[in-house]
Amino acid sequence: MRWIAAVFAALLVLLLVYAGSAYVSLNGLVKAARAADIDEVMARTDLERTKRSLVDQIVGAYLKRLGEKRPVKPLERMVAHTYGASIADALVGKMLTKENLASLLQDGKVRGVDGVTNLSLEPLKTIELSDLGQVIRRISLVKPVEFAIRLGDAEDASGISLHFNGAGWQLSGIQLPAKVAQTLAATLPVR
Repeated sequence: MRWIAAVFAALLVLLLVYAGSAYVSLNGLVKAARAADIDEVMARTDLERTKRSLVDQIVGAYLKRLGEKRPVKPLERMVAHTYGASIADALVGKMLTKENLASLLQDGKVRGVDGVTNLSLEPLKTIELSDLGQVIRRISLVKPVEFAIRLGDAEDASGISLHFNGAGWQLSGIQLPAKVAQTLAATLPVR
């Protein structure tokens, strides 16, 4: 009977360490975003994962736009995921410079995209970490080593993902609202 209590206590401690480390990392990222501390934001970001998440969303919106008028053929889907992803990767590369990423998290303005203005997301600074209940309501577990946080109250609100990579939790994705993803996908060539 003691071993059951010991196992339960150990699991509870592990859960508290897990949740506590995620909270501390999120708190550090929010503080860095509020202060527009570019170096601190970059230290708390897995840039490759973040780029990949945005590219996947833009290519997905592009395929959805193509599929509105007719079915998308498997070959078109393959081309979109290869050629379209390389174009979207260049677009995302402009969006996610050090300065643009820090600005995106601070004020929610999407910068660096030619011909596209007035795109915005909910800024990261809107999260009030002192209200633990609000933070918990916004969190959803994606994987045991990744969770997402919805930044706004709308159903299609933007959000971020944090991923545990061995050294701590890092920003690994930015969830775009559907309209923003569609606007960015519209910058990709149709043919």
